[in-house]
Amino acid sequence: MNTMVGREAANRTLNLDALRSFVAICETGSFRRAAERVHKSPSAVSLQIGKLEELLGVRLLDRDARHVALTDHGGTLLGQARRLLGLNDETLAHYQQSPLVGRLCLSAPHDLGVTLVPGLLQRLAEVHPGVHVDVRLGTSEAVLKGVTDGAVNLALFNDVGASKIPAQDLFSEPLKWLVLNGGSAVQQDPLPLAVAEVGCAWRDAALDALHTAGRAYRVAYSSDTSMGQVAAIRADLAVAALPLSLADRDLVEAPSHYDLPHLPLTHIRVTDDGSELARAFVALVAADMRPRPRVAAE
Repeated sequence: MNTMVGREAANRTLNLDALRSFVAICETGSFRRAAERVHKSPSAVSLQIGKLEELLGVRLLDRDARHVALTDHGGTLLGQARRLLGLNDETLAHYQQSPLVGRLCLSAPHDLGVTLVPGLLQRLAEVHPGVHVDVRLGTSEAVLKGVTDGAVNLALFNDVGASKIPAQDLFSEPLKWLVLNGGSAVQQDPLPLAVAEVGCAWRDAALDALHTAGRAYRVAYSSDTSMGQVAAIRADLAVAALPLSLADRDLVEAPSHYDLPHLPLTHIRVTDDGSELARAFVALVAADMRPRPRVAAE
């Protein structure tokens, strides 16, 4: 092997800050939100990604005017970057251990329990390794009941309209009628719906909107998670009221000529019992939790 080439390769080191920005882009859905998370400007984050691609000699992201998608190399790096950052954070936590210790009970709806809670628990373990969390998943209605009954220390929940309990807004996004691109379900009368179980805020918003508009509908598919609803849409069995971030090439917003009623914003909120452990978790949630739409160049 050429000695000079070997020496140059050995001196190359991945920049953990650049990797953290790369992971933030993938997790938050945009350069702008990633920049907010890592406390840099969008241009600085873009420069980091450019240098990272130059160092690795591969393209990590495919970009056009509106969207950014992971390349195959980018998908591989995402898993590797998370492991490297996890080891870094674990090492720092070992030498800078948080004094917080104890156990929390967290409640969340099924969708957030699958998509967002695992990452938050991992982050909590890195920052406060002495805090352990028990998780209870249920409908938005059951989550709120657990809070009001004092059965849990904190809760993440989906909501529409004003919150019924004191809570902190984390982010909001529009609910939209999603349909299969080119599908026929949206043309049926009564309108076939894919809904979550009773107690889901999105279900209530959909049914209230249709009732107010006097639009006939039937529940064609029911699931305890939005992924079940998405499956029904992809099979062209139904339409569903879901966050716009779930739209993709196949799942699109219903064209306006179908005249489906307007839907409200959905809000992701967090509430806690005021305890020191719960407040520490909420601080992490507020810093790290963002909507997870398609990766978009904003």
